[in-house]
Amino acid sequence: MKIAFFGTPEFTVNFLETLKSSGFCPSLVVTNPDRPSGRGMVMTSPLPKKWADENSIKVLQPEKLGDEVFEELSKDSWDLFVVIAYGKIIPERFINLPKFGTINLHYSLLPKYRGATPVESAILAGDEISGITIQKMRFKLDTGPIIFQEEMNVDASDTTLTLREKMNHRAQYVLPEIIKSIFENKVTETEQDESLATHCGKISKEDGQISLEDDPITLDRKWRAYQGWPGLYFFQNGKRIKITKAHFNGEHFVIEEVVPEGGKKVSYQSFVK
Repeated sequence: MKIAFFGTPEFTVNFLETLKSSGFCPSLVVTNPDRPSGRGMVMTSPLPKKWADENSIKVLQPEKLGDEVFEELSKDSWDLFVVIAYGKIIPERFINLPKFGTINLHYSLLPKYRGATPVESAILAGDEISGITIQKMRFKLDTGPIIFQEEMNVDASDTTLTLREKMNHRAQYVLPEIIKSIFENKVTETEQDESLATHCGKISKEDGQISLEDDPITLDRKWRAYQGWPGLYFFQNGKRIKITKAHFNGEHFVIEEVVPEGGKKVSYQSFVK
């Protein structure tokens, strides 16, 4: 069976390894182009590309999925495309190209939180339950029929990073079985209930700005949701103050460390003094 894998972040290499060890090693990896990275702005390849090179697997790194890429893919007879955090819109003709279509991992219990930030949105809303969905992709965002779905607890200490890691670990385990069921025509597709659909948009750097007078529960949720990026910050005397360490004690949002604009990391108590 010929599978193409679309993915870009570092964690997607774990999925590639799982597919390889399960007998579903992709014949092609599609990922983002090399980008400048680090202080020296050195051109750096996405880790899925490095993995593919190490495993002698063909790689495509298009800026966009246009005619040239479609013609290249059309030279082969594909059975399935697997999409996990690819980072680009996939045109409908690409989605429909493989024999069994295209499947995608989404980090919510669809149709809830369709869009780019389902994990962040669950934490911001204070949800105690979230989960993963593997859907059969359609061109309209996150509207495809559900082929696998599983609930997962959201702990009070979960951040976007830890919750997504738990979701990936579970999805990584079930993905080969889902693919096997697809190839054996044993998968059940369930249409989403449009009346229950909710949406979540992209997060901007400005979303990380807070007021120290904000509700402590809201501050804690933002702190956990925006771990990694954009983080939390506030302004004092016209300068941006970035929060680097904090916790919620059940009543108060306690700031422990900050980095004042143009300065070094200090304890919050020292900063206040």
